[in-house]
Amino acid sequence: MENKFNVSKTLTNKEILKKMERFCAYQERCHEEVNSKLFDFYLSEEEKSEIIYSLMQNNYLNEERFASLFAISKFHQKKWGKIRITNELKFRKISAYLIKKSISEIPTDEYLETFEVLSEKTWENITEKNRIKKRKKFCDNLLRKGWESDWVYKKAVELEG
Repeated sequence: MENKFNVSKTLTNKEILKKMERFCAYQERCHEEVNSKLFDFYLSEEEKSEIIYSLMQNNYLNEERFASLFAISKFHQKKWGKIRITNELKFRKISAYLIKKSISEIPTDEYLETFEVLSEKTWENITEKNRIKKRKKFCDNLLRKGWESDWVYKKAVELEG
């Protein structure tokens, strides 16, 4: 059985570029993910830069598009708040400008409505009898999802009373 490291060393830069094009075409990627993947191919920094440049020129790699799609999809699919989305984008080394821009693309009315629906559903699903423990579980759950703490605490008091 061949070792994956030996296979990686035998690929030409053109073959690696094709692999990376498929990697980026499968789903949106950020520069950090592409850099991480390129690490497996034992390339020099110059070769990595050339591949990244080529991916950007051919529109396989676009940090702005990635940040925008990441923010809106995590909001819609996982019901993440702006704080969690911001932190996840920072973790992926997205610029502050692009983070701010992508967060601003989330419609305010939809954001508020999602918070209301999610908070009420979360409150109903917690079976804890002790009201203090229930409030803590509620707050922890929504804070972990990245919702604004002042909203969460205000909603906890509202739902409890």
